[in-house]
Amino acid sequence: MHSSPVKFLIVIDAGGAMVARLFDANHVHVIDMDASTEEVADTVEGIAPVHSGTDAVWDAALAGHTAAERAQAQVYTLAV
Repeated sequence: MHSSPVKFLIVIDAGGAMVARLFDANHVHVIDMDASTEEVADTVEGIAPVHSGTDAVWDAALAGHTAAERAQAQVYTLAV
């Protein structure tokens, strides 16, 4: 069971489907979900994303994604 709170939500293309990937403050993966859900929309409401999926801090966490997917990723920092 994962006990750290979710700090980051990344909306990223995963082979043609948009996925919301959630990570803790240490960039450890917590869970993935369909990015089109109302829960994801509610979670990021009022938060401006940055396109920082290509930053080195995300290298390990987003290793399975292409450079183009990472460049277009929307990274949200959540209040914890």
